[in-house]
Amino acid sequence: MHKKTLLFIPIIILIISTAYTKNSTKRLDKQIFEIQEDIRALNDIYELVLFDFNYLTSPNKLMEYSKIYFDKELKKKKITDLKVLEFNNE
Repeated sequence: MHKKTLLFIPIIILIISTAYTKNSTKRLDKQIFEIQEDIRALNDIYELVLFDFNYLTSPNKLMEYSKIYFDKELKKKKITDLKVLEFNNE
């Protein structure tokens, strides 16, 4: 009887520790999956923003858009013709 109890207790401890480890691993896997999904979504957004930035801010594209949308409202200026405006808050 005493030998069966000594054998039964370690088996119960192993079963409980295995269940705990398995549950902890499931929680970690779930967190890892959620973080990877967040990273994928953020990478997609980053790529779109980077594409927009690179595509829309090229001088040629800006000039094309100015011709399409602003017809004669925008004019080219030389950088030497630009002046500094100062505002007084008085």
